[in-house]
Amino acid sequence: MLVHILNGLVHGGMLYVMSVGLVMIFGLRRVVNFAHGALYMLGAYVGYAAAVAFGFWVALPVAALALAALGVVLDRMVFRTLQKEDPIVTVLVTFGILLVLEDVVRAIWGKDLISFPMPELLSGSIAIGDVTFPVYRLAVIVAAVLVAGGLSAWLRFTRAGLYVRASSVDPVTTAMQGVDTERLSMLVVAVGTGLAGLSGVIAAPLIALSPSMGASILIESFIVVVTGGLGSFGGAFIAALVIGQLHNLGVVYTPNVASMIPLMLMVAVLIWRPNGIVRSAH
Repeated sequence: MLVHILNGLVHGGMLYVMSVGLVMIFGLRRVVNFAHGALYMLGAYVGYAAAVAFGFWVALPVAALALAALGVVLDRMVFRTLQKEDPIVTVLVTFGILLVLEDVVRAIWGKDLISFPMPELLSGSIAIGDVTFPVYRLAVIVAAVLVAGGLSAWLRFTRAGLYVRASSVDPVTTAMQGVDTERLSMLVVAVGTGLAGLSGVIAAPLIALSPSMGASILIESFIVVVTGGLGSFGGAFIAALVIGQLHNLGVVYTPNVASMIPLMLMVAVLIWRPNGIVRSAH
């Protein structure tokens, strides 16, 4: 049972690092980014290229920074305009970006599955009580906790974080106080897309890389965001952990309906609390 719980934490941790970027982008830009799964996928491939050339530990910051830079470009060229458009336009445009990024990856790396090398330092297993558990999977849990702690500290104890929280509640009043909300939104989008790239690299040693690998985790990430509460960082963390556990236990004990369990949870939460587990400040 302990192994199943730990595997659920691994899945939930990866979901959180992925979905918190969606929360950030929606929080300030009010844009539901359907290309977020493709950014996760691209981060994994960029990380693969960096890992082959320089090693896994270089791949982590390279992928995060590369995707953050792409996020700045997307914000300047796309998201800034989309926040004023009809939601259906947002869906079509971001879905188009998804298709473009998938085609770019196919053109560079091909369609075949790629195996990402496991970092040597984190290979092997460790004894936890009466069971053994892969060291890398434990590292994924630790990484998710560090990301959650780092974001929380940034939002609570830095001036930029204060501005982010204020702008997410009332961007007009925040701008009247002299805060450049456009640059602030660009920073938040960069952080959000950078986390998508980071989550791709973190997940890569556990899965096979393919141009379509972002589809399933994108669906789960949207379930996390809606269940946790749109724009709520704490809600996303709680929802990711719960969905990670339910998904893993479902695969073990009820494999025929495992994929439906997160959807059923989301429906139940929306009936019970339409604003999500943790109501956002919006």
